[in-house]
Parts: sequence; structure tokens; C-alpha cells
Amino acid sequence: MSEQSEHETVGAAHAGLDARAAELDAPTADLAARASDLDAADELGKLRERFALPDGVVYLDGNSLGALPAGVPGRVADVVGREWGELLIRSWDESGWWTAPERIGERIAPLLGAAPGQVVVGDSTSVNLFKAVVGAARLAAPGRGELLVDAGTFPTDGYIAQSAARMTGLRVVPVEPAAVPAALGPDTAAVLLNHVDYRTGRLHDLPGITAAARAAGAVTVWDLCHSAGALPVGLDAHGVDLAVGCTYKYLNGGPGSPAYLYIAARHQADFDSPLPGWNSHAEPFAMSPGYVPADGAVRGRVGTPDILSMLALEAALEAWDGVRIEDVRAKSLALTDFFLECVEAYLPAGRVELVTPREHAERGSQVSLRTDDAARVMRELVARGVVGDFRHPDVLRFGFTPLYVGFADAERAARTLGHVYG
Repeated sequence: MSEQSEHETVGAAHAGLDARAAELDAPTADLAARASDLDAADELGKLRERFALPDGVVYLDGNSLGALPAGVPGRVADVVGREWGELLIRSWDESGWWTAPERIGERIAPLLGAAPGQVVVGDSTSVNLFKAVVGAARLAAPGRGELLVDAGTFPTDGYIAQSAARMTGLRVVPVEPAAVPAALGPDTAAVLLNHVDYRTGRLHDLPGITAAARAAGAVTVWDLCHSAGALPVGLDAHGVDLAVGCTYKYLNGGPGSPAYLYIAARHQADFDSPLPGWNSHAEPFAMSPGYVPADGAVRGRVGTPDILSMLALEAALEAWDGVRIEDVRAKSLALTDFFLECVEAYLPAGRVELVTPREHAERGSQVSLRTDDAARVMRELVARGVVGDFRHPDVLRFGFTPLYVGFADAERAARTLGHVYG
């Protein structure tokens, strides 16, 4: 090839790349301007100041680990340096360590639609799920043998369900959530479902399924890990029996922060935990050899609480002061709608497939896109400052936490994804 021909070929290639870049950026002015206007009108936008976020990063993985609330480092330093370092064991009383599980439960309860006295914090989601499923089996009418379980459940929920079923003599029946009402019958003891599917972001019909389960005489257990803090749950209003959830996603409690257990008031006197511990005893310091459960949701406690993580969570929940969960939900839907619009504008047709439902009534606070080579695409996005995550084998997940994610973040994320495919 002559030198002139080589230059012409390279020039044509560059021209093609430039044309593609121009095509990607063509909608930018309009979408970016709209994002700016939406952010300016967003009443929740000022809440971003309550979080310590790295500059230049669009963080869309709060559905795995929430961002750091700005008040947490100082609170943890005080707990370590003064409450532990100076007051030592006196802090169990003087600093309120002993009552932290119930006190923090009361902070979380309004976000779940729960009246006081029904939520206790402590242990992991898995441990609380075990308590709840076995407790549900023990609350169920005698002679019932089925435990209906979300067929696409998070793996740990399935493992726990199988173990709980072996302990209680139940048999696990996998069911798609939408098919639960039809699957219920006189043999159904309990139902374990995820409120939002962790892969697809699909929001399941908690009110309708719970009502159907109650009509059939079954006990419901809901996993709220991907809904609490993102949308109204309405545990009391919808008659949920038992629920569990983590606090490190939309509640921003920190890595491995303690989970919570909801025990509806009507069940508390009969809730028989498979993990009775001295912390849930009616008289924990009597050190009695016989177990007598405490009244109320306190009977969901087991052993000594993890105070450092517990009090970091308590400080993190201050980011929710004055926030209505209904307003969070409205912004979540607006953000995800806008992100989908931007994805359609910036990406070549057919490169991604939307997995998350478009219908608001069926959408949580994440958007999942199916694509080839998803793991590489997400690595490239992270390298360019847009942090989401990847779920095997082909799903890109983008979590929208309305307390600190804005419309400009959504526009930049979609535009960056378009450049990755460009």
C-alpha cells in the first residue's frame, strides 16, 4: 500500500470514529440540560451533602453497598475513643449499648411501614431469615407440610429455606412469585419471598400475595433487602407476618452492618425463635438455666450485639432525618425512567436488553440490562468512573439510591455506556 493510500485508510477510520463520537454526543446537550433542570428542581438533591462520595464518580451500586454517610466516621471515632476507650464496660448502661438493637429498630421501622415495638436489629440477614422461617413454620397450623419459596430467590435464602424445612418437617416448593396465589392451598404452612428480585429489579406484589397467603392460612416471610429504603413497604398496612432485611444497601449502614427482624405484634407472644439466647431472655442477667423469652420483638435477639457496627448504623440512619419514603420512591421512578431514556438515546439498537420491568408497579430501584460480555463492559464502566455491578452470566446492574444519586449521574452513566459500545 502506498503512503498516500495508507494515510487515506487511517483518515477514513478516524473519520468513522469521529462520526460515531458525534453521533453519541448529539443528544447530550438536550439530555444534559434536562438532567440539570431536573436536579435543580429535586427537593431531595440537597441530601447528597449528607454523604461522603468520591469526586468524579457516579455511584450506582448502592443496591450492594450504600455510600458512607458523612456523620459515621466521627460517631465511630467517639464510640471507640470515648465510649469504649474511656467508659469501658460502663457504656453498656451509660452509652445505651444494651438497648441499641431495639432503639435502632425503632429508627428503621417507619421506613418499613411498621409501628413501634416490632423491629429489632442484630445478627446477619441469613441468621434473621433462619429465625423467621423456622418461626413461621412454628406459627403455622399443625399438619401443614409446604414451604413455598421464591423460585429465583437469592441463593442464601434458598439454602436457609432448605435447612429450616429439614428442621421443621416441611418440604420446599419452588414457585414463581406471581404464581403464589394459585399455588396456595390447605397444605401451605409458610411462604418465603423476595420483595424485589436481586438480579432483575422486579418488584413483586407484596400486598396481593400477602392477602392471598393470609386467606389461605399461611404465614408470610418477606426478604426486604432490595426494597427497604428505596420504596414504601407497608408491613403493617398489608398484614405481613414476618420480615427480614439487611441495612448496608439502601439504608447505607456500612459493610456487613447488622440486619433486622420484623415480628408483627399479633405474633410476638407465640413467636418461638430457633435461636434463643441470653439477650432475648425475659431476665437476661438472672442467668437462669431455663429459657423464658422476653416480651415483644426483643425475643428476636440472640447474643451480645456487635456494638461498633450497630452504632455506625445508628449514625448512618441520621441521613434519613426529615425524609419521606414516598418522596424517595417518586424520585427513584423518575431517575430510572430518565436513565432508560438516556440508554435508548446513547446506545446502538440491540446492544442491550432491558431485564427490569418498565411498569412502575413492577420496578424496584435498579435497572438491569442484559448484554454480551457484560463482565468486561462493567469493568470498563468502572474504569471510566461509573460504578455499577455485574451478575453472572450477562447482567449489568445499576442501583439508584435517591438520597445521593441525581439525574446528571443517570445521564453520564448512560452516555459512558454508549461510549463503551462506541
